[in-house]
Amino acid sequence: MTYSAREIYYTLQGEGAQTGRPAVFLRFAGCNLWTGREKDRARAVCKFCDTEFVGTDGPGGGKFRTAEELAAAVASHWHVVSERNTPYVVCTGGEPLLQLDDEAIEALHEHGFEVGIETNGTLPAPAGTDWICVSPKAGAAVVQTSGDELKLVYPQQEREAQPERFEGLDFEHFFLQPLDDERRDGNTKATIEYCLQHPQWKLSLQTHKLIGIA
Repeated sequence: MTYSAREIYYTLQGEGAQTGRPAVFLRFAGCNLWTGREKDRARAVCKFCDTEFVGTDGPGGGKFRTAEELAAAVASHWHVVSERNTPYVVCTGGEPLLQLDDEAIEALHEHGFEVGIETNGTLPAPAGTDWICVSPKAGAAVVQTSGDELKLVYPQQEREAQPERFEGLDFEHFFLQPLDDERRDGNTKATIEYCLQHPQWKLSLQTHKLIGIA
């Protein structure tokens, strides 16, 4: 299998339960909820995506012919050697599970990485995945109904994306993250209020945007 990565880079995780943790981000190209092209946004299942995942010409991006080539490229971005910290890779997109498979996870493990994914939940995660974050989108059925964290962008107006529809799923952490659009301040206030009234949910902020890192 040839793997297509938009970009690979070293940074801090900015969202959810792993906020602040150093990680290599492996952003796969492609998504099953929209093309990533602005001309198609109005017809997309997910209309509020804020990520560039088209092509393979981002920093560290490219096409990798084997799982080992992909894992070696990820490993080349981790320069810190410490017995107290396990290297961590966040497989994201687009939708990473269109490409991330057992072979890639095994190769990343062989390079010493703990493997996390950020997925829309429409595809099942490989069994070897170490950390599963599911971010449901209105209009897309959730197949991956268990994991480490469920992170819901809020508010989504559609009935099928209301928080109460997910609170019975098998996740350890439940996060609401304010929708980053022209109403961001109001969305943030609404998210805070919902979390205060429904303490199963915790607030997730996009701290990478707040502090100006990738």
